[in-house]
Amino acid sequence: MCRTGLLEAGDRAVLAPPGRTTHAGHPRRSPANGGYKGRSWRMTEARTPVFSMNERDRRWNLARDFMAREGLDALLVFGEHEDAGPAPVAYDTWFTNGRAGTTVVLPGTGEPVCLLPGPMCVMDHLESRRRGDTPWIPPHQLRGTRRSDTLIATLGELGLARAVIGVIGLGSHLPWHPEGIIPYGLWNNVLSHFPDAVFAPVDLPFGQLVMRLGEEEIAVLRHSARIGDEMVQAMVATAAPGVPESRVYAAGMAAGYDRGSLPPAMHLWSGPDAVAAGPPAWGQRAQPPRVLEEGDVVYAEVFSSFGGRHAQNQVTIAVGDVHEDFHRAADVCRASYDAGLGALRPGHTFGELVDAMHAPLDAADGWPFLIAVHSLNPGLSVGRGRGLFSRLPGTEGYPRVPDHPTFLPHLELAPGMSFAFEPNYAFGRRLAHLGGTVVVGEDAPIELNAYSARLLHATGTGTGRRPR
Repeated sequence: MCRTGLLEAGDRAVLAPPGRTTHAGHPRRSPANGGYKGRSWRMTEARTPVFSMNERDRRWNLARDFMAREGLDALLVFGEHEDAGPAPVAYDTWFTNGRAGTTVVLPGTGEPVCLLPGPMCVMDHLESRRRGDTPWIPPHQLRGTRRSDTLIATLGELGLARAVIGVIGLGSHLPWHPEGIIPYGLWNNVLSHFPDAVFAPVDLPFGQLVMRLGEEEIAVLRHSARIGDEMVQAMVATAAPGVPESRVYAAGMAAGYDRGSLPPAMHLWSGPDAVAAGPPAWGQRAQPPRVLEEGDVVYAEVFSSFGGRHAQNQVTIAVGDVHEDFHRAADVCRASYDAGLGALRPGHTFGELVDAMHAPLDAADGWPFLIAVHSLNPGLSVGRGRGLFSRLPGTEGYPRVPDHPTFLPHLELAPGMSFAFEPNYAFGRRLAHLGGTVVVGEDAPIELNAYSARLLHATGTGTGRRPR
């Protein structure tokens, strides 16, 4: 086994004692008190990693060192709401180890102040303490709202009226927020009350700082990735001709819930020649779920989230005998995935990784659908995209899908950085994509979702009925 210098499964991870609440926010439950049953509960109970107070101190010290280097008197961190779905802008949870959707102010000295979005968060904080949890932010450092008036009062109390304040939330956060997430009304009020303060966007440099996960974060990410694999396995065991998409979707999500996580809603489409991505149509429009047929493929992006650390499986499931082009496309994707493994080394750049993964795609005679790789934890760097979708018959009259260059091509890879490998390729309208979460090791990449880095084959029984 190669030396990685990072936590292997079961190594030195901080584990939650039976019957106690974990620092990752998940109550320890047993069959006796209504918890999980059978093998999945026993595995979760025995192997659930948590974050310690040492991890809290490591992060806060990193942040203070960052402030010193950047000449900042404070950090202001605006978090996206907790129901944001995949790729959330949740830097607030890096400081709090709590619910997303808060605003955090870290002064030069003293503890962070956390502004909560509403009373539910106060209630949850109290109940967690009653159950034995140790919140990273104590009650006296909480504020009951995160409206502009509360933020203005907090900045004033901390003596920051003439300070240089680094702000996370004003900068670009791809793909959903290319121009920031802080509401105009809130920010306009803050600026008008502090004309002598300097507010500097630091989203990009701070994001690069936290990309290199600590050992406890790696242990939590491994756990999240294991849950992701089990979600995909449940989908494979359910998919079959005659089964509605919704049942495959439900099987995957239920596996994630059963193993003690709250996975974001997955993306899923199916068909013999579907070229699409995103949540299924029946989740957005009034229509029944599509029913799988022989020769279909099921495409899914499966998102697992545990303790604020995100893993991703890129999934193609063949339902029965599928066209040979799907196998050819999967072979091209696998070649891209393997090229990525070869390039994911400390000291290489993200741009070199992207180029390596695109070499097999460019050499084949089909076309790549979307990007081949992006970072996780946080979602910051994004591979290049080509607008070849707009050449497909039927796309006339639609807005053109543009080409876009690699974002952060000069980012130097370092141990602990995590990425979603998601190479995709199509011959005509027959598309495959595969991959999963990969971490930069000290001398070799660490694959966390090797299970979905191949074309999968449905093993369900086909007993479904068409929804009406």
